[in-house]
Amino acid sequence: LRARLSADLARVGLAALHRRLAAVDAVAAARIHPNDPQRTLRALEVWELTGRPLSAWHAAQAEAGLAYRVHKLIWAPLDRTLLWERIAQRFDLMLAQGLIDEVQRLLAMPGVTPGMPALRAVGYRQVAAYLHGDCDAASMRQRAIAATRQLAKRQMTWLRAEPDAHWFDAAAPAAMELALHSVAGHPIWAGRKSSGNLA
Repeated sequence: LRARLSADLARVGLAALHRRLAAVDAVAAARIHPNDPQRTLRALEVWELTGRPLSAWHAAQAEAGLAYRVHKLIWAPLDRTLLWERIAQRFDLMLAQGLIDEVQRLLAMPGVTPGMPALRAVGYRQVAAYLHGDCDAASMRQRAIAATRQLAKRQMTWLRAEPDAHWFDAAAPAAMELALHSVAGHPIWAGRKSSGNLA
């Protein structure tokens, strides 16, 4: 099914598939951006596999509710400088552990193209551009680290909007113990709500 839908995508284009989705699941089509092939294909997969729209599955799940109280814990580095350093260290470790060879092997596989969702991921996209000759190794590293920083900024913005969340500084020595203590029914505000500009 996935191969057939991918072939349809290549043959008729994303706009046609999005219209096909709108015909069977208008709610999901309204929520999924017309330029999002991954979610469009997934919603069509669900419809064809189950005979029920993806939006119906989501609605049923929401109606069922939860049998327990959700305790929101956000465990994040609140020091921006430390976060940027760790992002750079992590990408350098990925490079040292063979990221370039991994992407090269993926691109050599039949049917794999740089436009696929997995190869559009942060880090993979920049390495693919490097292997294609669009930039040198130093620029690839800088671009990947910058893209990861942008992703981290978006994640922190999303987390700051979470209501009733307890923040814990991931760099604090006892962060995990404080988080577990909070879950056990003793709320402790071990961190502050990060409100700084992650520029």
